[in-house]
Amino acid sequence: QLQLVESGGGLSQPGRSLRLSCAGSGSPLNSYGIGWFRQAPGKEREAVSCISAAGSNTMYADSVKGRFTISRDKAKNTVNLQMDNLNVEDTAIYYCAADPKNRCAARNGRYFDPDSYNSWGQGTQVTVSS
Repeated sequence: QLQLVESGGGLSQPGRSLRLSCAGSGSPLNSYGIGWFRQAPGKEREAVSCISAAGSNTMYADSVKGRFTISRDKAKNTVNLQMDNLNVEDTAIYYCAADPKNRCAARNGRYFDPDSYNSWGQGTQVTVSS
């Protein structure tokens, strides 16, 4: 069974960068669409970005567009999230998740719906503060 582990979170000052990684085991990640989600205290879990199984299609929430970049590293069986120009509103626990139906490839549909994803990592904390 697919297992996911996030890493790379930590404390950052506004305007700086962090890079998160989602490592897969048990199955190649390129068999799944992969999403990044985040949840701040008292708020609903929200989608940040997704990447299709082949890596040819990516989607971003408006709040992070132009600042975050999602990518695949096939050799390492990881999906990365490069987060540039961080602001305090990016503070949250970040989760990666796998969609066996690869909805992110379609551009339309439920690719940002958490219920579309059935494998989740444990999360990594990102804190942005001055």
